[in-house]
Amino acid sequence: MSDFLDCLHHKYAYVATGEFKPGCFPEARQLYEKAVSTYGEGFKGAYLLQEPGSDRGIAVILWESPDVMESHHNTIYDDALKRIAHLFVEPPTTSFYEVCSEIGLPESAQVTAEA
Repeated sequence: MSDFLDCLHHKYAYVATGEFKPGCFPEARQLYEKAVSTYGEGFKGAYLLQEPGSDRGIAVILWESPDVMESHHNTIYDDALKRIAHLFVEPPTTSFYEVCSEIGLPESAQVTAEA
């Protein structure tokens, strides 16, 4: 029964969509990676997507729960956003989602892929 209940526990995603000033995406990427690398307990992964041939992108940060995300959002995220804010054309659009479906590699394949 606990396996079934574990399947019902969903992650949460913080999503930011924005556009950087021309040529600033590489610097923004470095700052994003630096900030994300500091996240600890409750952090479940992150993706930074770049539209090919542009400075537009989407950042997706996965969390165990909204409470855990909030605790990181108030400190590390705010500091990172201050350091990256001058690179945006305009402030990013942000949203918060519950991850309702997640399809990926089986755990055994993930270990192999990460090695």
